[in-house]
Amino acid sequence: MTQQSKSHGRKSISANSQPRALMTQSPQLAGVWTAQILTLFPEAFPGVLGESLTGRALKDGKWALDTIDLRLFGEGKHRNVDDTPAGGGAGMVLKPNVAGAALDRALAQQKTPLPMVCLSPRGMPFTQAKARAWANAGGVTMLCGRVEGIDQRVIDHYQLEEISLGDFVLTGGEIAAQAMIDATVRLLPDILGNEASIAEESHMAGLLEHPHYTRPALWNGRSIPDVLQSGHHINIAKWRQEMSHKVTKEKRPDLWAAFQNALGEKDPKG
Repeated sequence: MTQQSKSHGRKSISANSQPRALMTQSPQLAGVWTAQILTLFPEAFPGVLGESLTGRALKDGKWALDTIDLRLFGEGKHRNVDDTPAGGGAGMVLKPNVAGAALDRALAQQKTPLPMVCLSPRGMPFTQAKARAWANAGGVTMLCGRVEGIDQRVIDHYQLEEISLGDFVLTGGEIAAQAMIDATVRLLPDILGNEASIAEESHMAGLLEHPHYTRPALWNGRSIPDVLQSGHHINIAKWRQEMSHKVTKEKRPDLWAAFQNALGEKDPKG
């Protein structure tokens, strides 16, 4: 028997052991941040999300993962989910009735409205700000595309926000989904051991993070900067801020320009 959706975390539903009523849906748990993933490859999840801090938090019920298998909404004996592009061309397009039925299932399972996302290389780039926005929502619903893409009518009808992991093309949205969920889940309360570290890391203030060092003090002729070994916390904080500015300016001039514009300042060094 085929399972229609698979939940990970505090509540797990199995088609082999649960009543039929539970086999048809995996409702979003009240108060628990939930990622709904619509995919042709539900077995790809939780993947790396099941490891380390995110995996421990998933097991402890601090967030939940619900996969919805697109194939189960396919047509015919072979449950076809895609067809050739209208007007001709290469690749295959996910059919609107298939994607629509899966999205309707996801909507029916939501306790509260969630951001609705379509993972696409033509979407807006995923950012730390977007991760924060999703973390402050009750979860997120992600439609993972494959091959050529998804029928535009689905995107328009459900007002899906198209989001991209970067300016490159993957074979599907599953890897991107896991990366975005990881970036978001780690911002939830009680996920990281030291939540103060979030405020200091890259992109949280529009800048890249300063360099890090640890023991041994001398390695391959390279030493830890003296200021970091001084014990002078004010000087250490000043050094880290200066290095954050320096690294951002050198590695990401676009971020540096945006940071300067946000402050209404010009770079005093040109």
